[in-house]
Amino acid sequence: MLRQCSEPALYPLSVTRGDERLDAMVGRRKFLMAGAMGGAGMLPQGVPGAQAYASPAHGTDPTDTSVPQTPPLEKYVDPLPRPMTAIPDSSLYPGADYYEITMRQGSWRFHRDLGPAKTWGYWATNPHHPRKPIGMGYLGPTISVNKDHPTVVKYRNHLPTTHLFQFVIDAIRNGDPQLTPIAPPPYTSHPPFPPNVNVWNVVHQHGGFTAPQSDGMPLQSFSPDGIHAESYSTLDPSRVKRNEAICGYTNHERSSMLWYHDHGMGMTSVNVYAGLAGLYLIRDPADERLGLPRGEFEVPLVLQDRTFHQDGSLAYTMTQREGEDTPVVNGKAYPFLAVEPRRYRLRILNASNERFWRLRFDVPRDVLLQPQLPFWLIGTDGGLRTPLPMLNFLIAPAERYDLIVDFSGLPMGTNVTVTNYNAPVHFPGGGGPEISEIMQFQVTKRLSGDADQTTPPKSLKLPTVAPIEPKPHTRRRQWILYQHKLFGTMTFNAVPFMEPSQDFIKAGSTEIWEYINPNHDAHPMHVHLVNFQVLNRQPMDAASYQADYEKWLDGGRKPEDRPVLANYLTGPPIPPDPDEARSNKDTVKSYPETVTRIIIQEFTPPTATIASIPGSGAEFPATYVHHCHILEHEDDDLMRPWTIVRD
Repeated sequence: MLRQCSEPALYPLSVTRGDERLDAMVGRRKFLMAGAMGGAGMLPQGVPGAQAYASPAHGTDPTDTSVPQTPPLEKYVDPLPRPMTAIPDSSLYPGADYYEITMRQGSWRFHRDLGPAKTWGYWATNPHHPRKPIGMGYLGPTISVNKDHPTVVKYRNHLPTTHLFQFVIDAIRNGDPQLTPIAPPPYTSHPPFPPNVNVWNVVHQHGGFTAPQSDGMPLQSFSPDGIHAESYSTLDPSRVKRNEAICGYTNHERSSMLWYHDHGMGMTSVNVYAGLAGLYLIRDPADERLGLPRGEFEVPLVLQDRTFHQDGSLAYTMTQREGEDTPVVNGKAYPFLAVEPRRYRLRILNASNERFWRLRFDVPRDVLLQPQLPFWLIGTDGGLRTPLPMLNFLIAPAERYDLIVDFSGLPMGTNVTVTNYNAPVHFPGGGGPEISEIMQFQVTKRLSGDADQTTPPKSLKLPTVAPIEPKPHTRRRQWILYQHKLFGTMTFNAVPFMEPSQDFIKAGSTEIWEYINPNHDAHPMHVHLVNFQVLNRQPMDAASYQADYEKWLDGGRKPEDRPVLANYLTGPPIPPDPDEARSNKDTVKSYPETVTRIIIQEFTPPTATIASIPGSGAEFPATYVHHCHILEHEDDDLMRPWTIVRD
């Protein structure tokens, strides 16, 4: 299977969910209501959770030696690592925390039974011990900041000038039609990176309220040997070398878990796969009064899938198939965490390139009346929300879920296995290797100190998220996920990423964005700068819309002849999934054969100066991007700029 796996919806699709087989014909509302849309399994009042089993294995034939396969690994023998926290320097920029973070190649062992692998990671300078940087060789240290206290970061690129997955770079440069962005007519294709660049990088603070010059957009990339993309920018330029850039972050977000990751133009997918990602926590001192688990009882989980050669080195196989074959959490394959019989807060990030996960917590059948341990959702991408009892949830690439899981009712020695079920890599109808087990929580530690003093989830008084109400005159903007031909480049509105911005948004305005997805795959859509709410979804006659949209393109794209979406809708609007409702989001699942609507309340970039650095605030016009967070799709042009203007 190739990196471009989506296709127009021209024939039936079926998925398995529990005991049901849902035949998803084009535009059929039953499919949308019964499971392909449903990301959350809520805990019904007084009703045990229904059992659901993983579908039969699909993907690469285990006898096929043309695609690398991870050797057999014993599960739950490696303890879960916890990324270290970077230490700020408060002396350089008064009123701000300062970090220096270096991207470099190192090594990391993903499993006891695997040899060390070459990996890429972020390393933070330790201001107390400059010769002992903070990192682990893979991923990056956690940056933990207080709300509204700004951060300044210098990023330094010390990576090799030959890529860890050079064969992918070579294929893109040589025009491989499955990997290289090919512009739809009448546009001209442009190479995503220059002929003398095999590695370049830029860091994006995902979910951040950030001025454009610090946002880490692809065309701000810079290489280890100092080659700059066309929109490269840096704050405080007198303090940087050509392989460095300084960014300023406002930290005006609500208390939440953001993350930072590579966004290099044309090679985000392989850069992140090599290890370039880390967590960014926004803390609010007021949260200490909420009674949430803290310290060792607050556990970050960075969830990815990877494939390994026999020697333990990383194998990138997504030029040949969808997804990879082994779960990796915080850099370890099939880890375990010994826990006490008490409540834990789990901060989960899906940092996979392509894979959706449908997660639950399985317990032995003789422990509870039901086979899954219930838990509570207390937050999503943009921070805390009203607690919601759940049994499972669907998490797309780049989404974050904040959970309270209570192990206190389980006997000592109980193993709670985090499992993944019924979530093909390209959800809901893709393939790729099936991964059914991920990690294990082992209730083997005695309760430390006094009894658990945290607040029971049903009694939590968390900040609520007021719904954004659209008004009759609220501006609507459409984004059509267009693919010119099977396995070809995907674009928004049949316009390549490299074309100048065509969408101009008045500062301070509210808009509804409609993601029109006529394909068979779901796509996680990420909008830079803003948080939004999911408004609704609506099924559509995807095949007819696709055909008429093609005719409109071939006819010269005359505005007056453009297909009217309302003529293709096949059912009433469907409310957001329960885990999305009244939540602040920065990434949304755009389900297949569906219009997904989000509402963005205020397009207002941060214009104030950060840490007295001239030019650190946003200026108008202010251009940002949005894109699919299936990283292989993003690299292959499913991304567009948009611009905020004063008038």
